[in-house]
Amino acid sequence: MAYTKIHAITSTVNKAVDYICAPDKTDGSILISSCGCSPQTASFDFEFALSKTSRADKNKAYHLIQSFFPGEVSYEEAHQIGNELAEKLLQNKYSYIVSTHIDKGHIHNHIIFCAADNIDHKKYHDCKQTYYNIRKLSDSLCREHNLSVIPDSGRKGKSYKEWMENQNNNSWKHQVKADINDSIKKASTYEKFLEIMASKGYDIENSGFHNSGKYIKFRPQGQKYFVRGREKTLGKDYTKERIRERIENKGQELANKMLHSRGIHNIIDTSADEKYANNAALQKWADKQNLKLAAQAYVSMEQLGLHSMEELETRLATLSEQSSTAKTKTVSLEKKLRRHALILKYAEQYAENRPFHTRYTKAQNKESVFRKYESKLILYDGAKNELKRFGLEPSKVNPDEVRKDYQEMENQRKIFLAKYKAIEKSLKELRHLKDVISQYMDSAPVETHRISKTSDKNRETL
Repeated sequence: MAYTKIHAITSTVNKAVDYICAPDKTDGSILISSCGCSPQTASFDFEFALSKTSRADKNKAYHLIQSFFPGEVSYEEAHQIGNELAEKLLQNKYSYIVSTHIDKGHIHNHIIFCAADNIDHKKYHDCKQTYYNIRKLSDSLCREHNLSVIPDSGRKGKSYKEWMENQNNNSWKHQVKADINDSIKKASTYEKFLEIMASKGYDIENSGFHNSGKYIKFRPQGQKYFVRGREKTLGKDYTKERIRERIENKGQELANKMLHSRGIHNIIDTSADEKYANNAALQKWADKQNLKLAAQAYVSMEQLGLHSMEELETRLATLSEQSSTAKTKTVSLEKKLRRHALILKYAEQYAENRPFHTRYTKAQNKESVFRKYESKLILYDGAKNELKRFGLEPSKVNPDEVRKDYQEMENQRKIFLAKYKAIEKSLKELRHLKDVISQYMDSAPVETHRISKTSDKNRETL
């Protein structure tokens, strides 16, 4: 599990970098990585990138913090996840530094990145959408590393502290919700629900629907205060109106949940719940729904030009191969783009600061020239060394040609990525069709397995 937050840096980039790179916090500076800059030159590199933008705002950089659940991850793995997050989020377009702090009870990553990118020279737009993207990427990486993920509560206002308490089973609100859910399962009426909650030791107020307060209130044993059953406190399913609805509609809700899916719904497994065995009407309704879903699946297959399960399997195999090819090409282009992004950044940096290096080499008073153009000379030397590290002769690298190659590869990447997404969407739909039909065949009586591809009457009977 990782908790993320981000804020802008409007001044003193060097101080922020010095803080996150402190040796006593980063295992003697071992847990520090960077891209497009170094901790020593970050403020110069950021200023160079910012000089190419319109500077519509004062933000010079952003400071992203990624905190892990205590004891869940090692120092090295946390640092690896931080680097993977920075790479996925910034795509080597932005210069950044990643450091992992181990001096507190929980391991956490610091990522400071420039507010301007090195490719399009645009400012990073920090908003809810970009933050949710950060959290999504972080959660995805946690899953890949078999770490826990903070669940989406589906509402605003749930704090990180409260989530941590839930993880440790210490949140009394969490226990209230658990007790309410258990009582709803056992209750046949709303009044019976209140009796069950009282038997669990709860004091209850405003439980009525007339001449009563707006929100029902619960107080468990050992707690000083009541908690109100409202959306912002416990969630939308814990108001007294919603509790009564959940009790009255338990059977229908179960069916709806089992049916809910995109497109064609899922087959209802009536053997998985004793409620179907004890309710003939519900069993009949489920069988009818399953019949409709299977028929709909067969019709959808026909519309796709597929007339048998064998043809469906063949189509799935073909699309799977095409998806793998598109993904491989996309990943390959992304690797090349990351390399070209850095080459372009250093090529521009080298070209623009070369005149100051020439002036320095020709100056009689080199110390005076160095003091005047120190940042530009440092950027020049850094760019020259990085281009040589890529196996290139700095003076022969043309930034315009690099940018042209970068744009061509980016266009190809977009094409293959769009193709990959479209194929994956088709695969998902076809796999769902296969699952629906297979599940129906497994659950339905043998005599109902027949289907006609031409007769509406037979399609009704499968």
